[in-house]
Amino acid sequence: MTTTLPPHPPLEQYYSHPESREQFVRQIFDETAEWYDAIIGMLSFGSGNRYRYQALERAGLNAGTKLLDCATGTGVVARAALRVTKQVIGLDPSIGMLTAGRRVSSFTRVQAKAERLPFADESFDLLTVGYALRHFADLRATFEEYRRVLRPGGKVLILEITPPRTSFGRALLRFYLGNVIPFLTRLRTRNADAAKLMRYFWDTIDACVPPESILSALRDAGFESAKRHVELGVFSEYTATR
Repeated sequence: MTTTLPPHPPLEQYYSHPESREQFVRQIFDETAEWYDAIIGMLSFGSGNRYRYQALERAGLNAGTKLLDCATGTGVVARAALRVTKQVIGLDPSIGMLTAGRRVSSFTRVQAKAERLPFADESFDLLTVGYALRHFADLRATFEEYRRVLRPGGKVLILEITPPRTSFGRALLRFYLGNVIPFLTRLRTRNADAAKLMRYFWDTIDACVPPESILSALRDAGFESAKRHVELGVFSEYTATR
């Protein structure tokens, strides 16, 4: 029997039991959705849109690509893809995020979980996940669903932040993401939950399984050519092919 692979251990400072994780994640994203785009722009110094577009290009996005953006949030990855293809569907369990995203751009949105995709087999050419891998319950089950809905030759592209291997690099990233960004977020939004979300972001990044485990889970799900490309030492792009 295949064991589950959570992306990180339970974080008891945010929820009391592992079973409460899903409710906590959905609630905090619902409650902070109106500030999400501003926070992400601040976190990436405004360069995030360019980087997301370049990552999509590296994954082979073209005008004929039918794309599913899982955990789309407000649609930051989906909006980058719309510059190339109009066949984009965004999926997210948070109704707050989906609603906030509709105010910014128009594309098909579906409320659902990545672990149970409401689509037929072999429906998409490319499936993307933008900095949301850490919020899934089981990477193996999720990746099996991804493979199911991809057409033969289709690709998965997972964008994630990975702490540097050096102690100094990790400490620097911890200070920036775990302290500076939550502080600036609280100043800008005047909302405690928004700052809490940013602290949660860092804690999930810090506790996330290593890249080797993510690549292994992709292979276990039946993907081929699983590999990781790194930009600026911390931005991981995982790709694999059905």
